[in-house]
Amino acid sequence: MAGEILDNKGRGEAEWEWPAIHPEGRKLGLIAAGLSAFFLLIVGWGIIGWPLALASAGIFAFFRDPERVVPQTDNVILSPADGIVTLITETQPPFELQIDDGTGAACLPSGMVTRVSIFMSVFDVHINRTPVGGTVRRVVYIPGRAISAQLDKASEENERQHILVERSDGIRVGFTQIAGLVARRIVPFVKPGDILAKGQRVGLIRFGSRVDVYLPAGTDARVMTGQRVVAGETVLAEIGMRGLIEGISQ
Repeated sequence: MAGEILDNKGRGEAEWEWPAIHPEGRKLGLIAAGLSAFFLLIVGWGIIGWPLALASAGIFAFFRDPERVVPQTDNVILSPADGIVTLITETQPPFELQIDDGTGAACLPSGMVTRVSIFMSVFDVHINRTPVGGTVRRVVYIPGRAISAQLDKASEENERQHILVERSDGIRVGFTQIAGLVARRIVPFVKPGDILAKGQRVGLIRFGSRVDVYLPAGTDARVMTGQRVVAGETVLAEIGMRGLIEGISQ
């Protein structure tokens, strides 16, 4: 079939294809397109119709959902988001992922860990993916403010949703979806008890946002600030691997 790569030996055909549009975006895009058609074709108000047409195209582009090639190496932690790495810092995991919530669900231990923050602009794909495969132990939604997602304090003040995934070997990785200035809704695709494959879609954040990943203790980031990462493909870290990495700013 055209557009499908059958294997990694060069067999099959490949060509560019339009990425799929997530259902969350289809309805918004169609509403904008319908209003555009109304003002252009019925009312004749191009000053409103054409901006709505552009808005419709922008909405469809924002909610694009391309396929990804997920690395299958067991010990890697993948990026959950497309975007730019803006912060790598040592910090405590979120309080909501450390406390006993009374359900008996697993939690993260206290102690300093490495946090990798990924900022998504409105031009990035906003479908988020799980950095590891395993069982969803917690999904905690917290209402909050809407300050710039690029600021460090957004991790504690903005609307956010924490997700904790436990691998089959007991290693747990927490990550947080954070709404930004224009983001107004975090849409989850998973719930506690769900079993996820590595790189599986777990949710989206509308219109600009950030995702923080809390690496397990004893694990350092394999990316640098300023680096562009791709959800479900870029390796953020290897479990248990430590050490400084260096690069050249270009």
